[in-house]
Amino acid sequence: MYRILIYLLSIVLANVITAKFAPLNLGLFIIPYGTLFIGLTLVMRDMVQNKYGRGKTYMWIATALALSAITSHLLGDALWVVFASTLSFIISETADTEIYTRFKLPFVRRVLYSGIVAGFLDSAVFVIIGIGPLGLGYVSWELVPYAVAGQWVAKVLMQLIVAGGIRHFVMKLGIYEPNITDFKPTKTPAVQAAK
Repeated sequence: MYRILIYLLSIVLANVITAKFAPLNLGLFIIPYGTLFIGLTLVMRDMVQNKYGRGKTYMWIATALALSAITSHLLGDALWVVFASTLSFIISETADTEIYTRFKLPFVRRVLYSGIVAGFLDSAVFVIIGIGPLGLGYVSWELVPYAVAGQWVAKVLMQLIVAGGIRHFVMKLGIYEPNITDFKPTKTPAVQAAK
């Protein structure tokens, strides 16, 4: 249950920190501080799926979506920003879930591949529709690539740091948990021969 709580808490923290602090400007790159928690959110979503499977993960995504929208609204975000945040959340979490499901690779590599796509979609949709030219207009078309790139790189780096740290921690404590899937295991030749 702790992974679900961390998943939900990281979403709330991302919204609160983004609302309370001005974005970090690294040259042309614009990175809201809450972006760092989105990297954690995507990894924790993967861990929820590891434990509970794809079907139950969508239930927790729906819960997280509602929590995110409510938090964003309570923090006084413009309705258009709440909409963009909700839309980017739906798209990125779905992409992360489906990509993570299809790759049968070690945990960190699955997190990386699903996170690269999900992080990009989350950043692009939010920047363009929320704070960019199609939304509030805080970011011009000329700066959209820099805003998207800054957020995307920060999310992917955070995912790698978090996933690598979790893997190290789990292996060190000997509490390794194999990835679960939605598929029934096939019978081994020994089981079939016994019948």
